[in-house]
Amino acid sequence: MLHARRMTGWASLLALLLAACGGGGGGGGGTAASDAPPGVEGGLLNDPVRYALDANAALPSATESSVQTSQQLSLDGTPIDYQTDTGHLTASDPVSGAAKASMFYVAYTRKGVASASRPLVFFYNGGPGSASVWLHLGSYAPKRLAAPMPATTVPQPYRMVDNPQTLLREADLVFVDAVGTGYSQAIAPNSNRTFWGVDADALLFRDFVLRYTAKFQRQASPLVLFGESYGGLRSPILAAALLAAGAPLQGVVLQSAILNYNSNCAVLDPGRLSCSAFVPSYAAAAAWFQRARPMPTELPSFEQQVIAYAEAQYEPAAQAWLTQRLALAAPIAQQLGDYSGLAASTWQAEPLLYPERFRRLLLPSQLIGRYDARVAAGVNDALASEGDPSSTVLTAAFVSSIAEHLRGNLKYQASVNYRLVNNEVIEQWQWRHDGHELPDAIPDLALAFGLRPTLKLLVIGGYHDLATPFRLTEQDLARLAPQPAGLQLRRYVGGHMTYLDDQVRPALRADLAGFLTSLGGAP
Repeated sequence: MLHARRMTGWASLLALLLAACGGGGGGGGGTAASDAPPGVEGGLLNDPVRYALDANAALPSATESSVQTSQQLSLDGTPIDYQTDTGHLTASDPVSGAAKASMFYVAYTRKGVASASRPLVFFYNGGPGSASVWLHLGSYAPKRLAAPMPATTVPQPYRMVDNPQTLLREADLVFVDAVGTGYSQAIAPNSNRTFWGVDADALLFRDFVLRYTAKFQRQASPLVLFGESYGGLRSPILAAALLAAGAPLQGVVLQSAILNYNSNCAVLDPGRLSCSAFVPSYAAAAAWFQRARPMPTELPSFEQQVIAYAEAQYEPAAQAWLTQRLALAAPIAQQLGDYSGLAASTWQAEPLLYPERFRRLLLPSQLIGRYDARVAAGVNDALASEGDPSSTVLTAAFVSSIAEHLRGNLKYQASVNYRLVNNEVIEQWQWRHDGHELPDAIPDLALAFGLRPTLKLLVIGGYHDLATPFRLTEQDLARLAPQPAGLQLRRYVGGHMTYLDDQVRPALRADLAGFLTSLGGAP
């Protein structure tokens, strides 16, 4: 049973880390909203609704509205014409038809192709409590923010640039914000908190997807879910719900996903789980900073070596410490020290070395990143002040760029600030799922494969991610029995948001393009 003390502390810590990742944004409080429909003036949609994203807020009613633009992108010398749609759709109960929430989205649809059967990808981030801005501005839309990682400074002014790695060649793209983030708000008699829970959240996303495909006549399009972080846990639950509703879901992409909160040593009380699945990520960080002993010549083979040792040697020793308090044998402590760049004595003193401790121990007087362990800052530097230099370094860039992108490129002007991260969401989140205090989405993923055995799943992980370590995700997926034929595991240099690395993104795009092409549908 989860100890309430640990859960409360963990939620508060994660909320702090999310705040560092996303910054505030306004959104206001209260429940009042304008009844006036948004208006388009000179090509700009001025939305007068004052979206309120606190727990008790609700819109008295909502109007579906959006603004369209026509744009062009040149890819390898070939012009690609596309349409953008930015605005709100109403997610409604599929049985009663009652309105549940007004959900904010941005869609990119290629022109001049047979869109009815073209793959359609729905993107969302995690948190819970994070808007889709990280994927929207950072990954595969036609334009992206030039904020390369790893970095300890981001160039100013922040630039939105044409994105040669966009997935618009292969699919149409929809970025949608969860209730309580962006400009997404519940509709009375619901309130925002109604949808702040594992199951309610996933079902609301189901209702949005069904509404989108109905409105834009995309019921025949192969559907793809692309979820990052907590969005990776949302995806299996959402996938099963969509398939049960008869939707043509063909693929799921998990980006740096957490699939089971019960297997992550950073979530539960200290002393309940070993952190052996983090050791390969510790080793990748140590190698990046030239601390591994000896230094590896090639990262993938080094990581396989570390994985084999961590699971064959360290994990049994960690279990012996957990159950019998048996000290780590000196050779094991020494080998772990060599892999992780730490002293053997550190491992002997802390046999269950937690990621928060590792981030403070690897480099003297420095803190390395949680979301990207390749980023480091002095413990007294401003970048370290919010707990994670790898997210703090991005905050200002994404805050300023989403505001300008919505107004300048997409012609949408709201009356309040866009909320990138809402800490209140995770603080009030209802975690229970399938009878458990903390969610485990592997059974939901198995159900989805049972409903559609041909479903394809692409799992993306970064070697340097200390938030959702790639090996833990792989271990959780190993519980699927039998292993689905459509499962692909991919590891890349980089952290939580691998797509922010300019050196890695072309390879990511190639793997994603192949995945989307394999689903069929119109090019």
